[in-house]
Amino acid sequence: MNMDAYRFRWISGDTSSLRLINEAEDTEIRIWILEENIFRIYIKDMTEGHLPTWTIAPGMEDVPYEGRSRLDLSPFTCPAYSINKINELEYELFTSRLKLYIRMDALQFIWYEKQNGDWLEIARDRDTQSYNLDGTLGSGLFHYMKRSREEMFFGLGEKAGPLNRHGHRYRMQNMDPMGYDPYLTDPLYKHIPFFMTRTKDRQWYGMFYDNLSTSVFDMGKELDNYHGFYRYYHGASGPLDYYLISGQDAAEVVETYSWLTGKTALFPKWSLGYSGSTMTYTDAPDAQRQMNQFIQDCEDYEIPCHSFQLSSGYTSIEGKRYVFNWNTSKFPDPKRFTAHYKEHGVNLCANIKPCLLQDHPLYAELKEKGYFVKNRTGTEEELVQFWDDLGAYIDFTNPEAVQWWKEKVKEQLLSYGIDSTWNDNNEFEIWDQEAKLHGFGNELRMKDARPVLSLLMTKTSLDAQKEFDPSARPYAITRSGGPGLQRYAQTWSGDNYTSWKTLKYNVLTGIGLSLSGVYNFGHDVGGFAGGAPEPELFIRWIQNGIVHPRFTIHSWNDDGSVNVPWMYPEYIEPIKRLMDFRETIIPYLYQLMKDAHDYYKPMIRPMFYSFAHDENTFEESYQFMLGEQVLVAPVVEKGKEKIEVYLPDNEKGWYDWHTGVYYSGGQTITTEAPMDRVPLFAQAGSIIPIDTKEDKMQKKEQRGYLCFPLQKNGETRFSHYEDDGVSNHYKQGESTIIDLKMKTNADSIELEVTTSGSYSLPYENVTVYFPTEGEKAIKVNNGQEETFHSSSHSTRIRQL
Repeated sequence: MNMDAYRFRWISGDTSSLRLINEAEDTEIRIWILEENIFRIYIKDMTEGHLPTWTIAPGMEDVPYEGRSRLDLSPFTCPAYSINKINELEYELFTSRLKLYIRMDALQFIWYEKQNGDWLEIARDRDTQSYNLDGTLGSGLFHYMKRSREEMFFGLGEKAGPLNRHGHRYRMQNMDPMGYDPYLTDPLYKHIPFFMTRTKDRQWYGMFYDNLSTSVFDMGKELDNYHGFYRYYHGASGPLDYYLISGQDAAEVVETYSWLTGKTALFPKWSLGYSGSTMTYTDAPDAQRQMNQFIQDCEDYEIPCHSFQLSSGYTSIEGKRYVFNWNTSKFPDPKRFTAHYKEHGVNLCANIKPCLLQDHPLYAELKEKGYFVKNRTGTEEELVQFWDDLGAYIDFTNPEAVQWWKEKVKEQLLSYGIDSTWNDNNEFEIWDQEAKLHGFGNELRMKDARPVLSLLMTKTSLDAQKEFDPSARPYAITRSGGPGLQRYAQTWSGDNYTSWKTLKYNVLTGIGLSLSGVYNFGHDVGGFAGGAPEPELFIRWIQNGIVHPRFTIHSWNDDGSVNVPWMYPEYIEPIKRLMDFRETIIPYLYQLMKDAHDYYKPMIRPMFYSFAHDENTFEESYQFMLGEQVLVAPVVEKGKEKIEVYLPDNEKGWYDWHTGVYYSGGQTITTEAPMDRVPLFAQAGSIIPIDTKEDKMQKKEQRGYLCFPLQKNGETRFSHYEDDGVSNHYKQGESTIIDLKMKTNADSIELEVTTSGSYSLPYENVTVYFPTEGEKAIKVNNGQEETFHSSSHSTRIRQL
């Protein structure tokens, strides 16, 4: 492409953009400063229209089905900026914080951030041929950026392998790789084209490409002597539309990106409880009996369970799966079945699939109505492989198909007593890139919109739940999706393989997902595909699972066995203690979900997220933070009775959650790793809400707070959010905040507790716990002061 033909023209007005045009090549570039720390570059063919965006949703809980206009800047502040013309071929564009250098003849951008009064370079396009827009390097668009050996790259969503992506190449494309290798397999289920960089100067910035075509991110695997060290992005089609996000640290970059793509949904509290699931039960000829036996087993073994994810076997006809069909030979009385679960306080989440096999009872009807994705000629449905037959996918860009899907969800699931939708096998594996989508009246090609179908399927299912019962807080699960899936669903890392290797590397896959704006996730505990987990592996997997937002024990074991808490009766005691511990920390997890919803903060994060000053936290590690306060050190290797734990350097120090022993930060310690608990450490000064009820099978909560006081004089605060956890009343302000202030003095620890809000708490007393008995008196002030010396104390909550 002849970039010398570009000329610069300033466009004034509300859109406040800069524009570069190459009239000979019919190419335009628009540049926006959306926020003080967000620059956007949009490169497109002038002869083509603007694709909608389904991913950019700043601070929003939802976007319209038809997406948003790419040119709609109304959610952004678009701060004032200045232009400095160096000469006819060089310009500078800057705010008080960021500066963009523009070179016109070869098209190159360089980004700077102001540091201590000086402009420090944080990112730059490659010095030689930064962009290829005309197909001379192959189809699609290429963007090359300079890299250094010292840079670290994090994100790209759900990826196998190491957390630092430097030196690897990844393909972004939704696929269904059941039994994947947790270190080698690529791609996986989700399409999230975002990553962030830590530069050699310890600066941070993120890059988000708002393009949903199949793409490649080469993070330094490729090397070419003529171009120096570089990395590149290649999008197979569509525009090159990217956002550069600058941040003082990883947190600012990640949370800004999360804000950019939309709010994490606040789901009902029961979605954080143990969820059972297995393919085996619903594939069995006596599925209803086996499902009912699961409830009985939970009762017999005293395993608290909040939900069950009903696998697709309930829809089968002669061994194949047909969405929205109930197999009444397996489930003779579906409504009685769902009622039985409700009577025991277990919510049902039904598996649904977006592809109808060609012999589906409803196939002819949908074909006639034109609800399927069309072939490249637009005359027939696109037939593709789906499981063990051919079928056609629902086109969720067709408003009539959307309405049909909603009605079927209500009619065949919700009216039967199903509580939630589990959107599965929704990778939309249609490989003719020219297959046609309705596009809400503006035809789309499959190659431009595959993840859109995943998002819209999940949105449609969630909207059906909202319409069916507007008072109930909806909840949905999805396996696939793109940027913004957090607005609609909880997710998981797909059909993993049973092995110690999977347990280990799924930790990193999850952290990478969390660093890409998807916070509410988990992994199939025990492994989905392959053999049954050995007892030790199963227990260690449960230990890891109970500290993730999604805690589902799931399986499709080769030998027909089922991963359930009682699969090894001889180990039921330590497993029950782990399951009970999950119940204990649900209030903390719910607080983290609320913080994710309100403040875009990840629930799970790497250690460097909060302790970047400590270079040790950037070493490859399977430890992670659960929120800001709790360090998790999962056991991921066989035969370990003790493990080494690195405690990040901080000023406050750390407490062993289980023993109360205090440690200073910045050191490696050796700790016991028994089967009945996961090694946890809490930052000094933290206050953790817990459920203190003794009988974990009871649904009514009791409240307590674990208080880990500072060792030195000082004060910390914690605000705990409470609502009913099941309704939408919180949107009308029906909630209560419990404020706790903990002050450490020379001779005492003072805890002040106050409440405010309109939600009537279901408990009158809370119990406060301190790590160990000590010399300091503990004073609790809740309207009247009380002093005690024991390690726990009950105080009455006074509603204000």
